[in-house]
Amino acid sequence: MKVLNYDNVELKVFETREEMGLVAAREAIECIKELLAKKDEINCIFAAAPSQNDFLNSLITSNEVEWKRINAFHMDEYIGFEIGDSRSFTGFLNEKIFERVPFKSVNLLNGMADPSEECERYSKLLKEKDIDIVFMGIGENGHIAFNDPSVADFNDTEVVKVVELEESCRIQQVNDGCFPTMDDVPKKALTLTIPTLINCEAIFCIVPTINKAAAVEAALKGDISEKCPASILRTVKNVRMYIDGPCASRL
Repeated sequence: MKVLNYDNVELKVFETREEMGLVAAREAIECIKELLAKKDEINCIFAAAPSQNDFLNSLITSNEVEWKRINAFHMDEYIGFEIGDSRSFTGFLNEKIFERVPFKSVNLLNGMADPSEECERYSKLLKEKDIDIVFMGIGENGHIAFNDPSVADFNDTEVVKVVELEESCRIQQVNDGCFPTMDDVPKKALTLTIPTLINCEAIFCIVPTINKAAAVEAALKGDISEKCPASILRTVKNVRMYIDGPCASRL
């Protein structure tokens, strides 16, 4: 393991994504335990993407986490998919973690609801809670959640908003094996905004594979701007990033 620092981001580089996921989970568990020592319950936001698989697999096997003291949220959802649809992010997270450990509550975005009403409903839920930990990845175009460069706003006044997905973002969904063709990928989604995601106690950013190397390079070494939304992480306290060797190839 190699440890590097880019402004406020502590970066850990691992030879394999399995080791990356294991260490990220172990450090996340310690953070959860520290927060639960101070609070009755905590609130966590989870990303839904294959990049999170190694981390989530390690996280749910721990017997040290008091899941019944954790409220779970997620950060984005396609418009037009029912809760639990196998192509949806609720379906992904239900399978990977939400239905596998006993959270105090699981709060799901509904892709079939009226989009503006759903933004309002989920925004209200998030405003009622102080978010403690965000578990996220970085997209191939540098997005965090579905804040693609064309819609990213570091000073967004909204909590949750409707966005139109960039072509590069939709291509990634095909590259990740989530959809067979571009025509199958929805064009619109709900997403938590950037200020919502970074206003928390700790961020764990898990980013494996060579496909993310350029985005990680831009996020850590490029300008801090909406052209690479993930670059905002360098301005946020307590950000830990975990990548594998292929992802680190351009650093």
